[in-house]
Amino acid sequence: QVQLVESGGGLVQAGGSLRLSCAASGRTFSTYAMGWFRQAPGKEREFVAAISWSGYSTYYADSVKGRFTISRDNAKNTVYLQMNSLKPEDTAVYYCAGPESHTANVMAQYEYDYWGRGTQVTVSS
Repeated sequence: QVQLVESGGGLVQAGGSLRLSCAASGRTFSTYAMGWFRQAPGKEREFVAAISWSGYSTYYADSVKGRFTISRDNAKNTVYLQMNSLKPEDTAVYYCAGPESHTANVMAQYEYDYWGRGTQVTVSS
């Protein structure tokens, strides 16, 4: 059974930092891109960041570029999202996602077959 488990969320003041982790089990994702998405209250889930299988290529939503950093440790089957300079508008449930096969568009939700349950990030002003 494939599982993606996010951790590291919490409550932080604006300007603060959090580091999210996504640990995968039941399947290795070391040869596939991985992504982070988020869903704020009353809004649709949106792309946040993605990383190629090697970690060489990274992709970010414009809203987080320069503040968030995605990375991965294939030996641990784990993906990370370092979030700095957090803003109240970053408040959302953050989800980790992995594909069944190679993806053509790492920013598209439909490319991902496996999803975690999410971790809540709340940024107070």
